[in-house]
Amino acid sequence: MKIHELDEVLVKQKEYFNSGITLDVTFRINMLKKLYNAIKNNEEKILNALTIDLGKSEYEGYMCEVGLVLSEITYMIKNVRKLSRIKRVSSPLVQIPSKSYKKPSPYGNVLIMSPWNYPFLLTIDPLVDAIAAGNTCIVKPSAYSPKTSEVIEELIVSTFSSEYVGIITGGRKENAALLEKKFDLIFFTGSQGVGKEVLRKAAENLTPSILELGGKSPCIVTNHAKIKLAARRIVFGKFLNCGQTCVAPDYILAHESIKDELVKEIVNEVNRQFGINPLENKDYGKIINEKHFERLKDLILEDKVVVGGKVNKDTLQIVPTVMDNVTYEDKVMEDEIFGPILPILTYNSLDEVIHNLGSKPRPLALYLFSESKEEINKITSRTNYGGGCINDVVVHLSSSELGFGGVGESGMGVYHGKDGFNAFSYEKNIMDRKTWLDLPLRYQPYNKKKNLKILKSILK
Repeated sequence: MKIHELDEVLVKQKEYFNSGITLDVTFRINMLKKLYNAIKNNEEKILNALTIDLGKSEYEGYMCEVGLVLSEITYMIKNVRKLSRIKRVSSPLVQIPSKSYKKPSPYGNVLIMSPWNYPFLLTIDPLVDAIAAGNTCIVKPSAYSPKTSEVIEELIVSTFSSEYVGIITGGRKENAALLEKKFDLIFFTGSQGVGKEVLRKAAENLTPSILELGGKSPCIVTNHAKIKLAARRIVFGKFLNCGQTCVAPDYILAHESIKDELVKEIVNEVNRQFGINPLENKDYGKIINEKHFERLKDLILEDKVVVGGKVNKDTLQIVPTVMDNVTYEDKVMEDEIFGPILPILTYNSLDEVIHNLGSKPRPLALYLFSESKEEINKITSRTNYGGGCINDVVVHLSSSELGFGGVGESGMGVYHGKDGFNAFSYEKNIMDRKTWLDLPLRYQPYNKKKNLKILKSILK
């Protein structure tokens, strides 16, 4: 669909929604099954597109994108009937006889705007939730991952009619045009800067919005952690997709007593997982474009590099790089890194960590490596962040049973599984009053002596 066709498609989508067809749960399930089959039939093409755009291997593309989408669809097909059911609640005594209930209802026509770092997952996953909740959709994938956007367009056009699910590709011009239109809900995944603009535009139409943003997600390693395992899992999560992951551990806060041991094990893990020369590793990806490549290259402080530091401008690759003895004053600690650079800082006490984190923008994720229940409770209770893991990193994103989202500067709203269904729907709160009895308490003229006493006995 071209941008000049948008107004016509939006009218048709609103008419399609108002026809009531998407309210039928069987219809939603059938649409989810169609999408599932379309993805399976185009799996090779999707994985190839991810390799072209981001250098992702087939294994990583399936593990972190296609497989997670299929899992979300399977969850929704299995659970959407239960999620769509009316929920009975009690009615107040003063309103007898009546029946009160909550009715899950779709917003209507929604806009989904997705980023380039996980272009298939972060486009189709929210679409799955939107379909399950009964909405019509306009999807806008990123221009920075053109091959994947092209495949997504082919997939959507061949699977759905545009009056149900439409797609617009392109860049800033198309984004700006979309944000001028009136939608019933906007779902955006991307940077904080663009997220602010989305929210400003949404406010003009009083459009509810879900923002999945980012931030500098800390990874705390205490002196009660299993250091070797911590290093292995941190290296996996940090350098997955070349660090271009919104929930990647942005930096490490290591207890000063175990920092040297941790650095040693992380260096060992980088060499073990990616090889002595990662640039020759066919399963290691690349930076999305030259702009981000140059930005990341400027963050590397050669005198602090303990492993990595090499780059290849021709292939837009930066090897997994770890920097030790980093301070909060270094440039790498100013903004979210979003690349394969891992700074390591030290701390002396968890109270110090909690105080420092409390003075910074709230991150999308937080990770803690510790075998101490006291430390785990302290960090999870006294720090603010969207979600995270204990003794692992990034894998909380893989669960349909865990909502995913940020808090404060890292976003608003959650999705995945049940939370995804709830994100794309709202509850109509309804009281069904019966007509066979009508208590006179509320009507004038008031009987203050008799009825006020009854009223006070009920409303207290």
